[in-house]
Amino acid sequence: MRKQKVIYVLRRDPGFRNREITAKKELSFGIRLASRLLLDQLSFQFNKERLNKQINSAIDNNDREEFDRLSEQYQFYT
Repeated sequence: MRKQKVIYVLRRDPGFRNREITAKKELSFGIRLASRLLLDQLSFQFNKERLNKQINSAIDNNDREEFDRLSEQYQFYT
């Protein structure tokens, strides 16, 4: 897999004649992709459950307008 490169610059105190030390760290593209997919999945589940609770609350309160509005948003999750 392709690797992403991250470069860190470490600076010492001014008494060291303003020299910089660079350190390189390679972060695998696969790890970054997997972490992004995991976060997307977690946020999808959280939003779906939150919307589902709101729909159930609208049904319990017999609020037809709120139910219609929320059910349109819920179509994305089905």
